[in-house]
Amino acid sequence: MKRYRLVLLCLISLLFAIESIAAGTDRSVAFSGELNKWHNITVTFTGPNTNENTEPNPFRNYRLIVTFANNQKRYVVPGYYAADGSAAQTGATAGNKWRVHFVPDQTGTWTYSTSFRTGRDIATSSDPAAGTATAFDGAKGAFTVGPTDKKGRDHRAKGMLKYVGKRYLQFAETGEFFLKGGADSPENFLAYADFDGTYDTAKLKRKGEAAGAKFIHRYEPHVKDFKKDDPSWKNGKGKGMIGALNYLASKEMNSVYFIPYNIDGGDGKDVWPWTSPEEKYRFDCSKLDQWEIVFSHMDKLGLMLHIITQEQENDQGLDGGELGQQRKLYYRELIARFAHHLALVWNLGEENTNTTLQRKAFCQYIKNLDPYDHPVVMHTYPNKQDEFYPPLLGYRYFDGPSMQTNDTHNQTVKWLDRSFSAGRQWFVSLDEIGPAHTGVKPDKDDYNHDEVRHKHLWGHLMAGGAGVEWYFGYKFAHNDLNCEDWRSRDHMWDLTRYALEFFRKHLPFTEMAHYDKLTETKDDYCFARPGQIYAIYLPSGGTTRLDLGQSNATFTVKWFNPRTGGPLRTADVPAVKGPGPVAIGHPPQDTTKDWVALIKLKQ
Repeated sequence: MKRYRLVLLCLISLLFAIESIAAGTDRSVAFSGELNKWHNITVTFTGPNTNENTEPNPFRNYRLIVTFANNQKRYVVPGYYAADGSAAQTGATAGNKWRVHFVPDQTGTWTYSTSFRTGRDIATSSDPAAGTATAFDGAKGAFTVGPTDKKGRDHRAKGMLKYVGKRYLQFAETGEFFLKGGADSPENFLAYADFDGTYDTAKLKRKGEAAGAKFIHRYEPHVKDFKKDDPSWKNGKGKGMIGALNYLASKEMNSVYFIPYNIDGGDGKDVWPWTSPEEKYRFDCSKLDQWEIVFSHMDKLGLMLHIITQEQENDQGLDGGELGQQRKLYYRELIARFAHHLALVWNLGEENTNTTLQRKAFCQYIKNLDPYDHPVVMHTYPNKQDEFYPPLLGYRYFDGPSMQTNDTHNQTVKWLDRSFSAGRQWFVSLDEIGPAHTGVKPDKDDYNHDEVRHKHLWGHLMAGGAGVEWYFGYKFAHNDLNCEDWRSRDHMWDLTRYALEFFRKHLPFTEMAHYDKLTETKDDYCFARPGQIYAIYLPSGGTTRLDLGQSNATFTVKWFNPRTGGPLRTADVPAVKGPGPVAIGHPPQDTTKDWVALIKLKQ
């Protein structure tokens, strides 16, 4: 029966595609993908026959824009040159295919109208009348979109992940709020041997385990995690990377941090989207199409794309740090090719050193061009937060900090509160911890991860933070640049999952906030909705007293073990009654280790 339903859905989608082509005025327009809400609908046009390296430059001197409309909804989506339309499999550098990706946010009939123009540097022009109309300019048509048929972790079941002016991002379809847990390393995740045109350009000149000869990822330990029906390219390439993502999703993580541009002084010197490391105006169609295969698989697995657009070492590399032609074209290609992914965050740069004016210009350009309005954030040095973040408070095109800090709880509280006071609530994420050479050690070197769990994982979440990604440092095996096996931190993923499960299952966390002053112990964290529910993290176990204020109601007391997860437990004090400060009792066992007390209004 399931197979019958799948075949029927495929036939319906095919019929929709045929209808949409027939409705257009140009028979050279082809649709692919499932015509469902929140699914990627790819529209491919047959146009000028050209190649990556010819003149006029197909990336710089042509501009494809398609406008999609459904009643009051209107999306203006940039397109791109796609070589032969199958470059991921063929490796083609030439062809006559031009492409746009569209993700509908409602069912029903959508129309499309096409602008395709040519002229010097027209790709980065915002003037709709710039250049000259060519080829399929003016193509129009319509197509019908049905409801999504996906469930579970698949982002197509949840809808677009949006910044909604709150401390947490939210999925548009389900209304579910997003708590992040994932991998910050390897930052050069895309430096993968199975991608076309990908290699290491230089030895790494750094002390410690990360130094030494040229290196490129293969992810061989994760080939065993590849599944029969998973995607690949060029007769089976990609199994290591796809398997690695399968593994991370199996640990119920939901985010991956990576840099698509780390040459021009960057740490890894092995990732770039262009046809060569020396080029800045021509893009590698087959490599980027292979990236797209991986990113689409991430959507299905429920893994967010955290795209770090540059790093400190090369943030002056495009246009001398300005928003010029190189940077505009780079942002445009990233947006045209990848903005249709449902869970995606644009990061202005790791340890960013651009000026405030430059950052604001980057933010505005990205927001104006990205039809789906994905969140924009920025990572910075831990000692530069007070210098770089305040000028962005309240700025309408910036959505939050990507934190690097060892003072996790206090810094998370600080920027949540300051952004709220400025009139635009940021979502604050923890994306790197120090020291730089250490980060999160492999399990074999720090199986318990006590300090990371106490100070960073729970310190961040109990402040109201939006979630964590774990950085691996550069001293230990499987580090920030040469990690081949995410199982090296298998237990850290478990500890992260326990924390996220506690928040999702037991707390109305979007209605709660940090209230550390309600407890008497100095080193604990209190996250609460006063009068209703309180969560208290005790890093060294023991006990504390909780101020219930004027309430004289009865509250149940239960305990959660952040080291092992599992169900809530009752201990020596099963309930407390206000008003004023009350003793919450002790954990049920291992009373000198960390525990979470959940104090909840008795119904």
